[in-house]
Amino acid sequence: MKDLSSLRQSIDAIDAELVELFRQRMQVAEQVAEYKIQHHLPVLDPERERAVIAAKTALVDTPEERSELARLYQSLMALSRERQRRVMQGEGAREQGVCDPFSIVYPPVERPRVVYQGMPGAYSEAAAIRFFGEDVDSRGLSHFEDSFVALERDEADYAVLPIENSTTGAIRQVHDLMGRYGFYMVGETTVRVHHCLMALPGARLEDIKTVYSHEQGLFQSDRFLDAHPDWTRVPLLDTAGSAKFVRDSGDRTKAAICSARAAAVYGLEILVEGTNHNQENYTRFAVIRKVPELRQGRDKITAVFTLPHQSGSLHEILTIFAVNDLNLVKLESRPLPGRRWEYQFYVEFTGDLRAEGMDAVLRELEQTTGEFRIVGNYKANLGDHDAV
Repeated sequence: MKDLSSLRQSIDAIDAELVELFRQRMQVAEQVAEYKIQHHLPVLDPERERAVIAAKTALVDTPEERSELARLYQSLMALSRERQRRVMQGEGAREQGVCDPFSIVYPPVERPRVVYQGMPGAYSEAAAIRFFGEDVDSRGLSHFEDSFVALERDEADYAVLPIENSTTGAIRQVHDLMGRYGFYMVGETTVRVHHCLMALPGARLEDIKTVYSHEQGLFQSDRFLDAHPDWTRVPLLDTAGSAKFVRDSGDRTKAAICSARAAAVYGLEILVEGTNHNQENYTRFAVIRKVPELRQGRDKITAVFTLPHQSGSLHEILTIFAVNDLNLVKLESRPLPGRRWEYQFYVEFTGDLRAEGMDAVLRELEQTTGEFRIVGNYKANLGDHDAV
């Protein structure tokens, strides 16, 4: 058996040949780009690429080698497409891309009308204040869809709605409504969830019999509530609404779980602070607008797409991100309403739609996926924010 040094020399010799062959392949890719420019052809030909991978993997015998060879050629063809796009951009050729809806963008509204789900004192109101400032003209609505309807009817300029909690995950209703209405995400902010148990002035902990909150507030405080098994838990539409309900009831046996701000708004006394067992609990809020907007400092892109049911389709998408050095921040799947066992992927990655070459990358993603839509390009804001 050869020693390790000899084996490495063999690998180096093979690699030298591979490098030269790689350079030759890229040179031919540039010639392909010139041909596509002259004949007005798109960079990506998915049927051709699938045929190439099928032909190459048929040359080996084992499933392991076929899988490895498929990944190799997916990366090679992604690099070839990147080279072709650079050539085409240099020649002034441009493909129609998913960035086209952002060719006309709207400036931020100077004195915006903002809506959120919930009542004054809700965490959503705190998010609106954090993003737009203390003097924001905001109002709460009963349901998530009410905010989308207000935007649709031009009764509001922005909606601030929760899309993700660090403990319980994505807020599916808001994601589904975003897809249904086709609106845009123009910003984000994060609020720390710090639940408190509050009741009417003069109430004592031993007086409490019933606790009200949003179902998530009750869930996030379940360990605290489990220590009081004689208390009845009643879910309401939102946390701040539970504080108002307790105030209006005039009943000292009732308590609410919500933010300290809600206690101040509704004149309740805090009996216990930090009822949620996870003190590192944050909710991320999306700032939503009916039309696209590109603010200064934007550095994150959100998109949604579907994929065909075939082996390696997700890997092919991930290869595009890797080859183009795009940092994938988030990737998750959501069931498609009305389409059994089919899924939509929700993706976030760093970038600016106006950056050089970004339109071409997004066009490639669009051609590789079943459906592809840019939801927004905005400034990332996931800092450590306490509720205001």
